[in-house]
Amino acid sequence: MEKQGARKNPSLFTLHPSPFTLHPMRHFIIAIQFLTIIPLPFSVRCEKEDLGRSTALFPLVGLAIGALLAALNWLISPWLARPLCDALLITALAVVTGALHLDGLADVCDGLAARGSRERFLAVMKDSHVGAVGAVGLVLCLLLKWQALVAVPVELKWQALLLFPLLGRFALVLAMTGAKHARDDGLGVAFIQGMSVRHLLAALFITVAACLALLPLKGMLALAIVCAVTLIVKSYFQKRLGGLTGDIIGTVCELSEILVLIAVSLRLEV
Repeated sequence: MEKQGARKNPSLFTLHPSPFTLHPMRHFIIAIQFLTIIPLPFSVRCEKEDLGRSTALFPLVGLAIGALLAALNWLISPWLARPLCDALLITALAVVTGALHLDGLADVCDGLAARGSRERFLAVMKDSHVGAVGAVGLVLCLLLKWQALVAVPVELKWQALLLFPLLGRFALVLAMTGAKHARDDGLGVAFIQGMSVRHLLAALFITVAACLALLPLKGMLALAIVCAVTLIVKSYFQKRLGGLTGDIIGTVCELSEILVLIAVSLRLEV
């Protein structure tokens, strides 16, 4: 999450004045610029503190990503076998997000494999090279996500496509709220320092409303699972490293997306 060029340096966001004066709209555009590589025909003014404030709208960006996946599924599913269609959807997700969080997952896997001190862990994560364990982690993550999507009942597929990117981005907000930062540099620091509980509550409201509207039972179950796993991962790394990094936060997003799809695919008797 911290090795994506412009995303690593908050100063690169402070570029041009914007015609947008409404803060929610401006923060939403900032969130889109950070979480995706979707080109916009304009840029917005972004101060360092705006990065944290934009997290309140992360779930809406996740919903927008999900809408793109649902539209793509509508276009290609009549022509392709389900496994191939779903593989292309997972590929599209990686492309739209610039593989931002996948990069973080690989770094965390390499750091865990290093089995050294805190400094060793952080140094390995900062290394731009992907090691063998990081590569294995990436393959397993994509494989699990693909198979979990294939396992989703076809009648729930469009809801799942909207829901799992949304809950993945909510997990980012939950992980960052009240967290310590393991490093004094990196974009993750700017987000953590610029957000508060009210941003989490706004993100939670959006997330709960979406879950209840799309899949009341499985959506709320998925939300509960995401919250539990996010808090466990957050607690572990705050003890292990004294705080979080952008790579760890990105890893939480990837794990959450897999867990949401698994939750939706569960065969629950209602």
